[in-house]
Amino acid sequence: MAADPNQKKGSISFHPSRSSCPVVSPFSAYSSRRSRFAVVVNFQSVANAPKLRQSKFKIGGNEKFAKVIEFLRRQIHQDTVFLYVNSAFSPNPDELIIDLYNNFGIDGQLVVNYASSLAWG
Repeated sequence: MAADPNQKKGSISFHPSRSSCPVVSPFSAYSSRRSRFAVVVNFQSVANAPKLRQSKFKIGGNEKFAKVIEFLRRQIHQDTVFLYVNSAFSPNPDELIIDLYNNFGIDGQLVVNYASSLAWG
């Protein structure tokens, strides 16, 4: 896979997902033993949020949810975005992706709903 010339050195990139099964993470050399897998994140827009052309991406399990927020802000070109896991709650940005996946993952993926305005309390 060719490197993205716009990507900053040392930053984390999301990879488009072609399957819903966790795979060995390309970030595993830098991760702890408990998060050796990439997590499939399935983005679903809510209300007036712009839809992504591709909704599934993979991210290393050792990354924080803040990386998901940052990634989505860049993808939809908006400064304010509200993210929810399984249409239920908004996780703390310091939460690890692997922990969210282990506790709230469904069918091999972490479903993240997003909106441009407050959708659920």
